[in-house]
Amino acid sequence: MGKKSSSGTGGRRTPMTPGAASRVQSSGAKNPGSRTAQTGFPARAQSAAAKGSRAAGK
Repeated sequence: MGKKSSSGTGGRRTPMTPGAASRVQSSGAKNPGSRTAQTGFPARAQSAAAKGSRAAGK
């Protein structure tokens, strides 16, 4: 059997954009008790967006 993606996207990935990371961070700030905020995802999203922007040469 092949490897399965744990992200639930069926193997497709959408790059994290700075705008999307900003929305994630804003949502986490508005609701600090949410699972998203508690797992540290907003910081990881911001990091991924920065890496993607640098890789694209933007």
